[in-house]
Amino acid sequence: MYRVSVQKTFTARHYLIGGDWGAENQLHAHPYRLELELSGYDLDQHQYLADIVAIENALEHQIELVRDKTLNEIPAFAGVNPSLEYFARWLCESLSAKIDASNIQRVAVRLWESDTAWAGYELER
Repeated sequence: MYRVSVQKTFTARHYLIGGDWGAENQLHAHPYRLELELSGYDLDQHQYLADIVAIENALEHQIELVRDKTLNEIPAFAGVNPSLEYFARWLCESLSAKIDASNIQRVAVRLWESDTAWAGYELER
């Protein structure tokens, strides 16, 4: 299986809801690192699994929706605890919908909120 991955960094803010997580319940920011990995068995007519420039553009478009914003104020996070896991799932589903390549069979996101903590989500297509 072929794999291609692209990473981007950005900062966003949030505060956790629905439980007592101390300082995490207060508005704070994370320096996120988003890794999008695409997998598939076949290359396209250009011998690409996917065009890296197209992947970078899809990532940049999605990141612009959250960069320097408070996740809790974005409609997709309304009334939902904006946990790292939920954020990773939202990114994965959104990015999967933007990647137009029939040879992609798996889309995976790994989202780091620090040097030591990440959450991931993946979809089979």
